[in-house]
Amino acid sequence: MLDKKHILIVDDVEDNIQLAMNILKEDGYQFSFATNGEQALSLVQQSPGKFDLILLDIMMPGIDGYEVCKIIKSKPNSGEIPIIFLTAKTDLDALNKGFALGAVDYITKPFHADELLARVRTHVKLYAAQQLLEYHNIVLEYKVERVHKRLLSELEQTQKEMIELLTELVEVNSDETGKHIRRVSEISSLLAQLHPTLTDEDADTLMHASPMHDIGKITIAHEVLHKPGRYTEEEFCAMKEHTTNGYNLLRHSKRRIMIAAAVIAHEHHEKWNGKGYPRQLSGSDIHIYGRIVALADVLDALTHERCYKKAWDVDEAIAYIVDRRASQFDPELVDLMMAHIDQFKAIIEIR
Repeated sequence: MLDKKHILIVDDVEDNIQLAMNILKEDGYQFSFATNGEQALSLVQQSPGKFDLILLDIMMPGIDGYEVCKIIKSKPNSGEIPIIFLTAKTDLDALNKGFALGAVDYITKPFHADELLARVRTHVKLYAAQQLLEYHNIVLEYKVERVHKRLLSELEQTQKEMIELLTELVEVNSDETGKHIRRVSEISSLLAQLHPTLTDEDADTLMHASPMHDIGKITIAHEVLHKPGRYTEEEFCAMKEHTTNGYNLLRHSKRRIMIAAAVIAHEHHEKWNGKGYPRQLSGSDIHIYGRIVALADVLDALTHERCYKKAWDVDEAIAYIVDRRASQFDPELVDLMMAHIDQFKAIIEIR
């Protein structure tokens, strides 16, 4: 016996409804009935998910069975319910019209008990199987999504660990310290958080990708990298190669953070007015990540001691940046920094 499946019988002749119920009751179905199309549509819409099958007469006064079927099939909460037409018409055009509207079968009147039982059983079972399959698909999609998220999380963590290792190489091979790198990442992330068009994901990306801005310095000769005085023109040209070299080290990855790190390494010495390097990009042609890290890097570098210079006073460094608003630095970023300068000073003061 089937497990209390619910059938809606729609026919303008009540004797036909009673006959169908008498035949089908041995299979333990529950029944609802309607004697016209309007009643049928009201029952279906009032009880979404209630019916497992609809037996639908075609020829009824008012809304006929074709129109009822069309409306039921057009609704998202009822479109999957199987509909079997009850009809005295057996011409091919009438049947094709019913199937075109979404009916799954038809039964001719007067009913033959064995035929009615067999066809109803078949389509109720098919509908139950379809619902079960959809349920399992939903469960499977949920499980796949969870696994996908876990794998993505593990990949992100692997990227972050790799970045930490590469950042240590930068520290060993240049005059940059871990604290400088951390301050640049925090300044960059803060600028992204304040920026009107960037997201929390952008802020997180910059936090983890910006430490790689000078990864290309591992390719620069030690005597050039650690020279205490001014560079010769030849040495400066060699030093500038760290942007392109860093990009080439990172550009083959398809992962979010590494892609961002490659862009940052390549563009953090470009200037708003097009007079930076290595490609003389200008304005918004410079990726927003490159523009952000350019400002963050200079702000921190000026305010902390290096082998070739003393630390600047914070206000002096800020004045330097403001003076180069819209020439070296993105003017919008400079304005954001000035509007929240106390937050940036708090990061700079981390020693």
